[in-house]
Amino acid sequence: MKIFPTATAAVLLALGMGAPALAQSEGGDRVNMVIAYDEDDCPEKTADNEIVVCQIVVEAERYRIPTPLRYSDDPENTAWAQRVEALRFIGDFGAMSCSPTGAAGFTGCTQKMIDAAYEAREGGSAVRFGQLIAEARAERLSMIDEDAAAEQERVEMIEREYNERLEREREAEVAAEPLPEPESSDEIGGDD
Repeated sequence: MKIFPTATAAVLLALGMGAPALAQSEGGDRVNMVIAYDEDDCPEKTADNEIVVCQIVVEAERYRIPTPLRYSDDPENTAWAQRVEALRFIGDFGAMSCSPTGAAGFTGCTQKMIDAAYEAREGGSAVRFGQLIAEARAERLSMIDEDAAAEQERVEMIEREYNERLEREREAEVAAEPLPEPESSDEIGGDD
């Protein structure tokens, strides 16, 4: 197995290709490692002793935490809120501590169970069903308002049509009746 790479190196040296390979093995080569999100973002090599390594990553990963840091159990990656919470219970013993040490250490166990029950209740499936029911009610109420507005508009249109029809009928009755002939002044007081 070792003969093949050695033979390949000998052939390359014979052909004059050995100079770049020897330059890379020497110290002092500058390595430029770049993470890019497009091939156009990869920089070009600026010197003979420079090696450019360009890793092209999907655009969706641009603002995410790097994968090795996402799933690390290293204590350095623990959130400060969790660190403070852990420090809160150091040396917690005695009354209301739910510990077997100290006087009245058992008294805090009931409170811990109550807190755990409330926490489970807040994140339980009943809460989710409550949210779904509230959303369904809000959707139904929004539709009721739209339906009521449409019905109100329909009723107002019917009332306008009815009032217009009544007005036309009154005008027709007035126009259909002949006007009485005006009486002359002789007929009014003419028996003298």
